[in-house]
Amino acid sequence: MDVQIVELEPVRAAAVRGEVGYDGLPTFFGHAFTEVFAAAERAGVAVVGPPFGFYPAMPSETAVVVEAGFPLAQALQAEGEVHPFELPGGTAAVTMHVGPYDTLAETYTRLMGWMSAHGYIPGEGMWESYLSDPGAEPDPSGWQTQIVWPVHRPAG
Repeated sequence: MDVQIVELEPVRAAAVRGEVGYDGLPTFFGHAFTEVFAAAERAGVAVVGPPFGFYPAMPSETAVVVEAGFPLAQALQAEGEVHPFELPGGTAAVTMHVGPYDTLAETYTRLMGWMSAHGYIPGEGMWESYLSDPGAEPDPSGWQTQIVWPVHRPAG
């Protein structure tokens, strides 16, 4: 598994927050991305990166809390469901998942094993950046999703 430990700067963004069952994630993401993109367009604020899904805590077995949105060139005022958001800075483990979204859990499991083997403790607030557009690339076997997971080493 190819994992890099990087230092990130915080990234200004806007998002829509939801608590969603796993089967509802595709619909939620489609709605959230549409709403954030439209709000940014109305405000004249440029989208400067791929869409993301930010998970503030580990999901339960039945549902996940997620912030879905886009990085932006400047701050955006809250509008309806859309609110300002910031992807956090700091030390993070970054890897790439290639394949359909329904196999992301396998990559997360391998990433957790890698972190443990290399002495890193996973933090809260991991996120995915969706680098492939399923509308433009209908074959999910080639979809690329960057996973970013804040980490730290134990004190001592």
